[in-house]
Amino acid sequence: MQCSQSLPNSSQSAPTHGRSTWLVTPASTPGRFAAAADSDADVALLDLEDSVPPDGKNAARAAVIGCLSQSTGSVGPGSTVLGVRINAPGTVHGLKDLVAIAESGVRPAVLLVPKVESARDVDMVAKIIGADDGQLRVWALIETPLGIQRLSTILQTPALAGVLFGAADYAAAAHCRLNSRALWHPRSVLSAEAAAAGLPAIDSPYFDLRDADGLKREAEEAAELGYLGKAAIHPRQLPVIQEAFRPTTQELAAARAVVAAADAAHGQITTVDGHMVGPPLVAAARAVTARAGAVPASATLTEARSE
Repeated sequence: MQCSQSLPNSSQSAPTHGRSTWLVTPASTPGRFAAAADSDADVALLDLEDSVPPDGKNAARAAVIGCLSQSTGSVGPGSTVLGVRINAPGTVHGLKDLVAIAESGVRPAVLLVPKVESARDVDMVAKIIGADDGQLRVWALIETPLGIQRLSTILQTPALAGVLFGAADYAAAAHCRLNSRALWHPRSVLSAEAAAAGLPAIDSPYFDLRDADGLKREAEEAAELGYLGKAAIHPRQLPVIQEAFRPTTQELAAARAVVAAADAAHGQITTVDGHMVGPPLVAAARAVTARAGAVPASATLTEARSE
């Protein structure tokens, strides 16, 4: 079993707000764990669910626990943090995943729970792994129409750190096509509801590895909808996603001008290049500078959740 020592200590909490790229790696291929850690992804997500066949679940689980146990190093800005997608908690393998993590005594910085359709799903996972240290690690994968329908209650779960959209499973459950137009509504609802709750939302992977233009288009759509990032299924998708979520030079310059004018006005409405600048435009400008790393993105979301 191979696991890069460059991965952060899984027992420590790592900031995941504002991290735009999540690389999904099958947990059944531990030889790829080191490559995932060195891929420049913000989150290296070891997948125990869809990418692992039933007869490989036990071996994959052991490999992940071994990787969690070996991981060392401190978490810092720009570092890749370790995440795990378990099997659905309502399945035998999901329960085995949770028990193994709980008994190992180590915790991934991100624990992604699939098929979340109620707040109880998140609460149960948090209790089993002992997520009572004040660190938010549990992320909900929303991938069914029922999950979308119950979003308002799911997003109020205190243990929840963020949400991801699962396009493939949603399309299968909703009997719709797996394309942007068919999924525009659930993607929009999830992003808006997450923003209202002050939680980060990450968009689903783009599954056609040959279609770089399609990936670019969908990543840009996700950024326009308010997602803070997008998952990838191959390292070569990462630069396209990073570019889509990075403000342009012009956008960043304009945002910095608005922030500077607002700070100088001490909360009063002011103007920039002849345009009135009120609180909504200032908030949007601060979000742009946060995405560019001028201020921690987590600060923006933390403030939003506390309001």
